[in-house]
Amino acid sequence: MGATILVADDDRAIRTVLTQALARLGHEVKTTGNAATLWRWVQEGEGDLVITDVVMPDENGLDLVPRIKKLRPDLRIIVMSAQNTLLTAVKAAERGAFDYLPKPFDLKDLMAIVQKALSAPAQAPAPVAAPVEDPEEEALPLIGRSPAMQEIYRVLARLMGTDLTVMITGESGTGKELVARALHDYGKRRGGPFVAINMAAIPRELIESELFGHEKGAFTGATMRSTGRFEQAQGGTLFLDEIGDMPLEAQTRLLRVLQEGEYTTVGGRTPIKTDVRIVAATHRDLRTLIRQGLFREDLFYRLNVVPIRLPPLRERTEDVPALVRHFLNQAAQQGLPAKSVDNAAMDRLKRYRWPGNVRELENMVQRLAALYSQEVISLDVIDTELAEANPAAAPVQEPVNEGLSAAVERHLREYFAAHKDGIPAAGLYDRILREVERPLLSLSLTATRGNQIKAAHMLGLNRNTLRKKIRDLDIQVVRGLK
Repeated sequence: MGATILVADDDRAIRTVLTQALARLGHEVKTTGNAATLWRWVQEGEGDLVITDVVMPDENGLDLVPRIKKLRPDLRIIVMSAQNTLLTAVKAAERGAFDYLPKPFDLKDLMAIVQKALSAPAQAPAPVAAPVEDPEEEALPLIGRSPAMQEIYRVLARLMGTDLTVMITGESGTGKELVARALHDYGKRRGGPFVAINMAAIPRELIESELFGHEKGAFTGATMRSTGRFEQAQGGTLFLDEIGDMPLEAQTRLLRVLQEGEYTTVGGRTPIKTDVRIVAATHRDLRTLIRQGLFREDLFYRLNVVPIRLPPLRERTEDVPALVRHFLNQAAQQGLPAKSVDNAAMDRLKRYRWPGNVRELENMVQRLAALYSQEVISLDVIDTELAEANPAAAPVQEPVNEGLSAAVERHLREYFAAHKDGIPAAGLYDRILREVERPLLSLSLTATRGNQIKAAHMLGLNRNTLRKKIRDLDIQVVRGLK
């Protein structure tokens, strides 16, 4: 049996498209261009599902959502909006919307959400969260309206009313701490403290004391009791940045805390109950670290309850203009001259690869505001800045007919050069062998269409050895395909 779906949107074209698409699924559709008519239909008991826009001529659709939920708690509401910010997604979730979809939307995505909303079992009404304040867009923690960022906003909005542990991954400079702060500032623990600790910035022998605190006399130099980050974050959020750099002994203690909900200070004996939300972040591949024995697999699964991947800036270049304007506005608020960027210069910024991601862009915009006298930044200024900031950014021509040995040597030289004093971390030999071994085995299995006997013969390996390596390296074997 088809459902009756109420659609409220002041855009006639959207109403027409939704009517046709929903009718093809067998649903009856009633449409209106204003909130008043939608509210009257809801009062009269009509409709099995509501799809509403946010900005309408007579009322904000978000303000209507809690009234609908109060009158008819079981009525599912899907909110659409062209105001594609994190705050819009958060408000839709906290006011009781079943889901939020940014405009322009993919019709297939909306139809899937409609079917999900209609088939979802009835739930007890969720407690209404305290409304978040309305900051100016310039003050929002995350900037961008690209599809990649919209999906992140939707995930974050669903997490705001929970205490689920979150693992944020992404390259350096993508804004992982901003996401963690957003989860805290707009979530149920925003009245508590937000405490951050960077594992890579603390000496290994001090990490346990930093996390859990220590008693007087616990070790040489411990002249008084010290509170740890877990105690400081009580009732709030603890952000564990660069979790991949945590030493194994500290990982074991952290796992115990996550399992038992309590810990002891270094040198202490009395268990302390903990009440914190854990948000972790890393730019490293934790699964690779697990295979190398550098990260506990059981801790990974405890932390990776909700994974969020932040895309690098090169994957969302459509957000560059908004980010540039945001950073220029920030600079002006700090007393620097107001500036803008012309179209040609902006196009050049969008074509750049941004190896340092949003952090690199922010630093450049600050230089533009501080060092250049012209009010409008032109293309020649941007070209100069990019050349000076990253002389290696120019495309490098790879040697023609370069052999495998030469290619490996070239990549290793770049790898050594990227580390301080040219000395990478210990365990380099095994790491490099794994880097070569995995693609070799994977491509061999692809060539033999997943036939492990043929692949082992081709590689000159014992079949059992190949099987063990496939398991250790977590290589997916697809049979019968090439």
